[in-house]
Amino acid sequence: MSETRPGFHILFVCTGNICRSALAERLTLSALGSGSPLLVTSAGTHAEPGRPMAERARRVLVRLGGNPEGFASRPLTSAMVVDADLVLTASSEHRAEAVALHPLAATRTFTIAEFGALARAVPAESLVRHQDPVRRAHALVAEARALRGLVRVDQPDIADPYGGSRRGYRAAARRISESLAVPLKLLSHSPVS
Repeated sequence: MSETRPGFHILFVCTGNICRSALAERLTLSALGSGSPLLVTSAGTHAEPGRPMAERARRVLVRLGGNPEGFASRPLTSAMVVDADLVLTASSEHRAEAVALHPLAATRTFTIAEFGALARAVPAESLVRHQDPVRRAHALVAEARALRGLVRVDQPDIADPYGGSRRGYRAAARRISESLAVPLKLLSHSPVS
């Protein structure tokens, strides 16, 4: 929200907060590493509080190097959206629901796939001057916001694997991982060439 506030909060959102947003949260935490000033959480638009990650999501996450331990689902609240500096949703529908809770968040709320596409279009040199990861994160969101509508996003939604096959979970995890690869590289490393 504000560059004067310490830290930077990324909020992932899906429906039940036991598959897609849980995977995204834990993959991001793994990529950023311990000691990152970036806070990463997740929630669901229709989540029951305290549920563990879906078993197939847990298995896929572990295979990708993430840690599912201690995860518990949370229902999305307007306070969470207000407090987040970046809201990344599994689908356009989730984006609309998050923005409905706090309309001012529209400028910092994207689908995961959309943000990945926008981040790929951000020139790395525009982030070089920001050695501090928090300032770099704010700059990346500003750059992505400026590119919205200029970069084509063919499939902004990530299909819900809940109750489906292992292949469905792997496909969702792969889309999340691929979509977050560039943003996480830009956020976790100084973008100096």
